[in-house]
Amino acid sequence: MAVFITPGSVNDSVVFEQVMDQVRVARPGGGRPRPRPGVLLGDTGYSARRIRGYLRRRRITAVIPEPRDQRANRVRKGSRGGRPPRFDAELYKRRNLIERCFARLKQFRAVAARFDKLASRYRSGVLLASLILWLR
Repeated sequence: MAVFITPGSVNDSVVFEQVMDQVRVARPGGGRPRPRPGVLLGDTGYSARRIRGYLRRRRITAVIPEPRDQRANRVRKGSRGGRPPRFDAELYKRRNLIERCFARLKQFRAVAARFDKLASRYRSGVLLASLILWLR
């Protein structure tokens, strides 16, 4: 799990690379965790060219739907627009788990309202709430 605290007005796609640098994936048989996941499930907010390029460079499969405006722009350019990105609809259905996890985290009042002024304390609260959910 990786948590990166930003001001309320910052879009999460801005700090995407910093969050991905914190991610470690446990190996099934034990051992040192891998520094990159095999697949990333994201919503249309993560469909930026910069993010897709980053994932391609790190050889992470992106399962991100293409927004209508990007699709229309690509089609409008014709052959210069390039190929549409691959999208696995069956795998994307598992993103439901992520959204439900955020909904469960926001049931903790301190996480939802952010009473703490310091980012370090708020981050600790988010990690503590995550731990409580994981142990249930």
